[in-house]
Amino acid sequence: MNTYGLVGYPLGHSFSKGYFTDFFALHGFDAVYENFELASIDQLPAMLASVPALCGFNVTIPYKQQVIDYLDELDAAAQAIGAVNVVKVMRLDGATHLKGYNTDHIGFADSIRPLLQPHHTRALILGTGGASKAVAYALGQLGFSVRFVSRTPRDGVIAYDQLTPEVMAQHTVIVNTTPLGMHPNVDECPPIDYAQLTPRHLLYDVIYNPSKTLFLQRGEAAGATICNGMDMLIGQAKAAWEIWGEGKTKSE
Repeated sequence: MNTYGLVGYPLGHSFSKGYFTDFFALHGFDAVYENFELASIDQLPAMLASVPALCGFNVTIPYKQQVIDYLDELDAAAQAIGAVNVVKVMRLDGATHLKGYNTDHIGFADSIRPLLQPHHTRALILGTGGASKAVAYALGQLGFSVRFVSRTPRDGVIAYDQLTPEVMAQHTVIVNTTPLGMHPNVDECPPIDYAQLTPRHLLYDVIYNPSKTLFLQRGEAAGATICNGMDMLIGQAKAAWEIWGEGKTKSE
């Protein structure tokens, strides 16, 4: 039986296993999807050796960048983004070849595109992890000017306390790529000045559990358009299935 899975730590928040399990059952695939909760990325080689039927896996927090050191090849988008969320496992003549891809940018772009208005031309990306890089890549493809925001300022990154009313007014798209607000820590949210939000703003949270984070709740209260990461999750998962070579369902 072909095996697929998710690598990350922790994984209690993830819906991926449920999504793919239902998908396999719906379309009659003889496959299984498992969670591989690795306390350290250096456990990856042992995991691969222990699952000989593994054909591919997704990568989530905190390993989207660290996993690159363990791969044999990257596709062009993953190379440009500097983060990987999909790995295809190819086994030839007893050797294992791992190729990394990034489908987060596909899922994000497809889900945010219908919500964009003409005045949405500048974006703030909260966080600087692997997901933030895919979001920046997608927004760049959509013609946006972006600024990264983090607790610690550095080259190319501003701090939360540098988000002046002028900056908030200019950047009408705000994307949270941090884990703040993710289950079970639902009382957390990024430390932006929510009083500066207006109905012209679009707030997007890559978190999908809970479906409406405190970040999105506070945006909605200000009249902003809001969107969670569920459609991004589904979009990147569909793209991953294409990469893994399974492509069409048996009914097609």
